Amino acid sequence: MPETNAIEMRGITKRYPRVLANDRVDLDVREGEIHAIVGENGAGKSTLMKVLYGLVPPDAGEVRLEGKPLVRHRPADAIRAGVGMVHQHFMLVDTLTVAENVILGEEPTRGVVIDAAAARERVETLSGEYGFELDPDELIENLSVGLEQRVEIVKVLYRGARILILDEPTGVLTPQEVRELFGILRALRESGRTIVFITHKLDEVIELADRVTVMRDGRVTGIVDAAQTTKEELAKMMVGRYVLLRVTKEEGSPGDTVLSVSGLSAAGRKGTEVLRDVDIEIRSGEVLGVAGVQGNGQTELVEIITGLRRASSGRVTLNGADITNRSPRHIRDLGVAHIPEDRQARGLVLDFTIAENLVLGRQHREPFSRLGRLCLDEMNDHAARLIEEHDLRPADPATEAANLSGGNQQKLIVAREFDCEPALLVASQPTRGVDIGAVEFVHTSLLSMRDAGAAVLLVSAELSEIMTLSDRIAVMYRGAIVATFDGDAVGEEELGLHMTGAGAGRSESQAAPPRAAGAPQRGRAGS
Repeated sequence: MPETNAIEMRGITKRYPRVLANDRVDLDVREGEIHAIVGENGAGKSTLMKVLYGLVPPDAGEVRLEGKPLVRHRPADAIRAGVGMVHQHFMLVDTLTVAENVILGEEPTRGVVIDAAAARERVETLSGEYGFELDPDELIENLSVGLEQRVEIVKVLYRGARILILDEPTGVLTPQEVRELFGILRALRESGRTIVFITHKLDEVIELADRVTVMRDGRVTGIVDAAQTTKEELAKMMVGRYVLLRVTKEEGSPGDTVLSVSGLSAAGRKGTEVLRDVDIEIRSGEVLGVAGVQGNGQTELVEIITGLRRASSGRVTLNGADITNRSPRHIRDLGVAHIPEDRQARGLVLDFTIAENLVLGRQHREPFSRLGRLCLDEMNDHAARLIEEHDLRPADPATEAANLSGGNQQKLIVAREFDCEPALLVASQPTRGVDIGAVEFVHTSLLSMRDAGAAVLLVSAELSEIMTLSDRIAVMYRGAIVATFDGDAVGEEELGLHMTGAGAGRSESQAAPPRAAGAPQRGRAGS
């Protein structure tokens, strides 16, 4: 019996100014399969899904859903055709209940009033059918990120979706939540639903997907059965060369304490406490990784250390000097480099050239400035050296940062911060949104900085990244450090439990203290 396609896309072409996002793309997704789409940033996978969901019209090509052409490219038409999309950033109203969010815009009525009982019953039925374990009466603001995602899935099922598109569905989930999500997706597949998901996590592709479509430079470079391929082969199809997926961490030799944070607390915009009595220490020649579900105080911790936010109490010292609530320039001049989590808002001036961005933070000092005037020749010579050392593309110091790819924007920041030869490097989400080739570069560079004697504070939502690079790992939950472990003495499952506040292991006070200088330490390879 021939297999039936739920999705057929033929010759999809989409042009933007100076960018050919999709170049005559063909895609077939079979009914009742889980189909992964992978590719580097700019490969065209998100644009292709926007065409499928009706968010953007193609310049050429045809979309057929369950054998019927999608004539008008609007989300309303795609939804009527049975397509639902769960976006990477959830679209929920925090002050409404689960049931109210699910029915929003599609409210069942009895006469002229909303039939709340019918809505609640429908949500309960869908939740029970797939094991979502959602309380229809719970407010969204009280849910974990994993449960919020389940609400988004119920929303599209409530609207009759037979084809589900998920964009980076595991980006902010703990390992336990990822496992539960995969169970839900498999149950949906067994019920006959078709699932398409975009991801950069090749481990998940191999584990979950039935088939994989790989894209590069707006074209499809391969379609493979997940069971018949490897992460290495997928990476090669994505990048066009073999990529180092596992960086080997040599034994470290931690020295004296560089950063000491004690009793640190801070209040948020509404006066609520976002940091609670945080204590950490980082020695030279070691990486301290901070793990946690996004929004549990990691951003605030980084901002206080780098001078971008004020602490309400506590103390931060750098090599014995008190830097609590000092200005970012003062802290930077003392030897702190910062890779920010939002490279465009915090790390770059997009209208500035590569050469100008590479001297940010040092533009007021020699050799880049004399007598209040910028020295353009020195800036360009400096840029040419770093462009070559870090393989920045395009290799033109006059290129504006806005015209670089995400990966090259990140490389630019890394090149600038590493060139400062800092005593402390604060790296916040250093590989967020970058290509797999740039991830290899950033990971290798961070370990090189550690091996050169710098103290590194690594904050990442990627547990594999934390476990690959960290000598010690601290877990944050609701603004506090709830556990600290040696990097090679803990697994993802245990970390995930602590990230949700459910861990019952060692607290920070019970965890192993930082090793003394020269103490033995096992190297560890990660994925």
